[in-house]
Parts: sequence; structure tokens; C-alpha cells
Amino acid sequence: MQRRTFLKSTLAGSAVAVAVGAGLLTPRMVLAAWPKAAFEAKSVDDALSSLFGSADNTPSGDIKIKAPDIAENGAVVPVTVSSSMKGVDNIAIIASKNGTPLSANFKLDAGTQAMVATRIKMGKTSDVVAVIKANGKLYSARKNVKVTIGGCGG
Repeated sequence: MQRRTFLKSTLAGSAVAVAVGAGLLTPRMVLAAWPKAAFEAKSVDDALSSLFGSADNTPSGDIKIKAPDIAENGAVVPVTVSSSMKGVDNIAIIASKNGTPLSANFKLDAGTQAMVATRIKMGKTSDVVAVIKANGKLYSARKNVKVTIGGCGG
């Protein structure tokens, strides 16, 4: 049985190597575009301007942020953003008081449900801001998350 598994693995690996060698499968086709300037921005407005071309956004009650009120460990803060809006093509998650505030950016295809979940790093207590681009306009919602130091209420 181990010989069959070995042969199957070798055959699959060889097929991938041939595809890469023939130029049919290239790493640049797999990797998504990365908005480097937006992730390196030092302010929320700069990050939004780099990402969307404008920092102007409208607060919306159609955006829901699910995050803990108190995060005992700022290194792994679970955040879920969802919306009932139609035409959502981008969701960005921002921790407003981080040194580099843009934590995540998700591009969505047409017809995709507007819901993302991730874990972000927060250096200190601040607002988590969700910015959604729908139908060419920017909408936002925010939720304050208190980050404790070592779970001791710092």
C-alpha cells in the first residue's frame, strides 16, 4: 500500500513540475495584487486613499462587525464583517490606532456574499473600522475593542 501511495505522489509531483516547466502554471498567476502603499500607510485616511482613491465614506447601519468587546490578547482578535448591501466588491478592516492601520483587504467577485472573517493584530484599545465599497461608494461601520494587557484589564 505504501508503494502505491509513493507512486501516486511521485506522478502528481512530476505533473506539476512539467506544468511549471512548460509555463502553464506560473507563481505570478497564483499571487494576487498587493496594495503595498495602503498597508504601509500610517493613518486611516492615507490607507483609504491608497486603497480606494478617496477617504470619503458614509456611515452605514447595513454593515455588521462582530468582534469581542474586550480582547484579552491583542495578537489575535477575531473579526467578522458582513453586510446586506448589494454590489459589494471590496471589504477592508482597519484598526484605527495601530501603527499601520490597514489590517486586511478583501476583493469580492460579483454575486459573492458580503461576509469575511479573519483575525487581526491590535496594539492597543481602538476602533475596528470596516469599510465596504459597494456600487462605487464607500460605506463604513466601527466598533470599539478594548485590548487588555495579558488579560488583566490594562
